Amino acid sequence: MSSYATVSPQVVHESVLCEARVGLTATPKTLSPWLFYDQTGSHLFEQITQLPEYYLTRTERAIFIAHADEILQQAAAGSTQPLTLIELGAGTATKTGILLAAAVRQQGNVVYQPVDVSETALDEATENILVHIPGVTVRSQVADYTREALPLDRLRNTRTLALYIGSSIGNFAPADAVEVLSNLRAQLQPGDKLLLGTDLAPGPNKSVADLLAAYNDAAGTTAAFNRNVLTRLNRDLGADFDLAHFRHQACWNPMESRIEMHLESLRPQTITLPTLPPIHFAKGETIHTENSYKFTPQTIATLLTSANFTPTQTWHDPSHLFAVTLATAI
Repeated sequence: MSSYATVSPQVVHESVLCEARVGLTATPKTLSPWLFYDQTGSHLFEQITQLPEYYLTRTERAIFIAHADEILQQAAAGSTQPLTLIELGAGTATKTGILLAAAVRQQGNVVYQPVDVSETALDEATENILVHIPGVTVRSQVADYTREALPLDRLRNTRTLALYIGSSIGNFAPADAVEVLSNLRAQLQPGDKLLLGTDLAPGPNKSVADLLAAYNDAAGTTAAFNRNVLTRLNRDLGADFDLAHFRHQACWNPMESRIEMHLESLRPQTITLPTLPPIHFAKGETIHTENSYKFTPQTIATLLTSANFTPTQTWHDPSHLFAVTLATAI
């Protein structure tokens, strides 16, 4: 069974308009990465996760395949109450199914509450889980957990395991990442758990070139994903971006330990959006669309403790490209 909470098209429109108004009139220009995830963007991201250059998804999936039962056992340790799983930024939840199957093996059935900005992705996640993992009750919620208070539906006589996987936390600057996890912590009880997925910084087994390739694939799928944000503004707001005049950029910022994605204007141009003043671009000027911070064991621990979690255990792939950390709410 499943239940579903959604938001009105008008609310979505107002959110997109607000983001365009604030970001495109700023210096430098920015757009929030949540704008990527309309129907087209969600499908493009699923394609990205299957690209040979994009190691993150398959590496985290391999960690779950190898350790899912242990992860769920550790999450439930010290309590006789069943776990409820809540996931922020769930997407289509393809990897999460591995953890849900382990939860069903452990306790017979489980309630899963995925939260995402993409209604399309949640529809797909719900359908796949209900078909392939008997014993799961899905209660989906369309929401931007980064911009609004998230009313988690806590079930009585259960413990919560919150999932924030896929290195989604890397999209936030350090202070903002602490705020996101602190807001989550405020809705949990002491002893509840968080499972956090983080992509690791360059090291002996990962070069900067490996990182850049993951965000600038040969097939051009990430470039299409990045430019799709302009297509969304054209469709949703009546803007007149010409995608041929913007180029995808991915670069490594070593001082901030992050990959940055930009859209570079290839010529001087002026964009019009109804209700907004004209948006002027110089040649070479960019819109900063996404950050993806990369972590060390120390920065992971600092992030968690700053948000009132205690790291409990960490699992890695054999090459230490990625980390999955279980932490306890204190």
